[in-house]
Amino acid sequence: MLKRWRTRILLFLMVLGPGFITANIDNDPNGIFVYSQAGAQYGYSLLWTILPVTLALIVVQEMCARMGVVTGKGLSDLIREEFGLRITFIMMVLLVIVNYSNVIGEFAGIAGSLELFHLTKYVSVPVCALLVWLLAVRGDYKSVEKILLTGSLFYLAYIATGILAEPNWHLSWMKTVQLPHKTEWKQNGYLLMVVSIIGTTIAPWMQFYLQSSIVEKGIRVQDYAASRADVIVGSIFTDVVAWFIIVACAGTLWVHGLGQINVPSDAAIAMKPLAGNYAFLLFAFGLFNASFFAASVLPISTAYTVCEGLGFESGVDKKFKEAPLFYWLYTILIVGGAAVVLIPHFPIVQFSIFSQALNGLLLPVVVIFMLMLINRKDLMGEHTNSHWFNVVAWVTAIVVIALSLVLVVQTL
Repeated sequence: MLKRWRTRILLFLMVLGPGFITANIDNDPNGIFVYSQAGAQYGYSLLWTILPVTLALIVVQEMCARMGVVTGKGLSDLIREEFGLRITFIMMVLLVIVNYSNVIGEFAGIAGSLELFHLTKYVSVPVCALLVWLLAVRGDYKSVEKILLTGSLFYLAYIATGILAEPNWHLSWMKTVQLPHKTEWKQNGYLLMVVSIIGTTIAPWMQFYLQSSIVEKGIRVQDYAASRADVIVGSIFTDVVAWFIIVACAGTLWVHGLGQINVPSDAAIAMKPLAGNYAFLLFAFGLFNASFFAASVLPISTAYTVCEGLGFESGVDKKFKEAPLFYWLYTILIVGGAAVVLIPHFPIVQFSIFSQALNGLLLPVVVIFMLMLINRKDLMGEHTNSHWFNVVAWVTAIVVIALSLVLVVQTL
């Protein structure tokens, strides 16, 4: 029995990476801003979203990982092969637009977090952009994965921040398992925040990146049980972090009437007199860690997706001359994202909210494509979706579409 469990643990550690990294990098500055604003503006009343979103995240991520293991192909590659180049091209254009808006948010997070330590963005952003570029261009898959796994562990800083904030734990647990009242839905901006939480937690780029990472790591079908555990552990951990961010801001900013923050770093500044220097430092450090590693992954994810979808070579294990489009697109996204942040008075707050709403609008399209692919027996064999997986995935797509339509009507 002991030997069997030792074997299982070793196998899990061997495949640990794609699921855990993908889920945790999703807690990027845009996500931190959304969670922070949710806690600061609405207190504990949005904690109920974490449970259904976590379930949906596990199901969607597991579907991607399973398709990658069984087919040995990335998601955009499968979409091109099964639905044609025209549809794939449209999807790639939409994804590049959404991802580029997110990359801008990552470099804004780098700038804001290091400004808390009195380092100007005109130094921090170019230096970090260069480091991010070198991480992929000069590394290989294994070295990049080890660095990203190490960075993922530093998200524990947000859990520590939530504890130091000394929130109302009883109210936190109650609001996590209670559905919101009608009066809460009527609050100004509440629906937008719900859509943004869904969009930032189950971002479209995650599905493309995860499946590409699974393929590049070469995980086999017989090893998939451990890979599924990687996905589940990563999804739960990232949403536990999200829960603690909301709780930390509700327990400090909301209870003191500081409901509006403009950038994630505002939350750290406001916490300093309310929860002490340790909470401030942990939140600020967590923001930099999240910003830097998300700035590394999002451009890579986009480059993977576009190259696979259009049939070009891709991967950090390949040299520049072997995958020129992959590396040029990666470079352009980094340089372009960093350059926008350096523009004086750029409206980063409005841009962050807009980018996460775009994530929410694009998500149902990606999930529907995934469902059409994963339920094909000629493609997946005996590894098609179970009934309950289909139910959760379709409900996720339908709910997001419905909320998005209501949001559009309200806005108009």
